[in-house]
Amino acid sequence: MPVKTGPYCFSWSRLAVITAYSSSPDETDSSPFITAAGTRTRDGVIAANFLNFGTRVKIPALYGEKVFVVEDRMAARNSGKVDVWMPSKSLAMQFGVKKAEIVVLD
Repeated sequence: MPVKTGPYCFSWSRLAVITAYSSSPDETDSSPFITAAGTRTRDGVIAANFLNFGTRVKIPALYGEKVFVVEDRMAARNSGKVDVWMPSKSLAMQFGVKKAEIVVLD
């Protein structure tokens, strides 16, 4: 049963591998600033193959109460990972690879 936490309800959580990406053409397809959901890349967008578009997610250990929205996808081999959009390739590279709990909101 979802638990109310602020404007959203907590639905479920799990440990995930968290990486970062940018709109660099070598990291994306031929339209690097358009997400798989058809929106523009921007702060707060994440890619995750195991969650539906529009799903709201928190990553408390890394971002506190910030809410992200799933609007992009990753290569099929990354089925259980979460990729956070960054404004530059250097920031994405600096982020590296982390493991953290993701909290899926309703």
